[in-house]
Amino acid sequence: MTASPTMKLVSPKSAMWLMISAGLLLVLLANAHLVYMAVTSQPECIDHIKRGATVAESGKFSAASSSCTPR
Repeated sequence: MTASPTMKLVSPKSAMWLMISAGLLLVLLANAHLVYMAVTSQPECIDHIKRGATVAESGKFSAASSSCTPR
């Protein structure tokens, strides 16, 4: 029995290019999402121990230099 032309949907070469294109699209969309999140997110300044203050609790750190403007 021979295979009819309708049974073969996609040639192996076309399937390979389709998978490569889908992989590249996935990478591009992931990178676009990362760029979007980096541009739109504005994290607030967090409280930290000021330089020169004594550290009372273990596990507390101070920033080398704060980028927050004093209020």
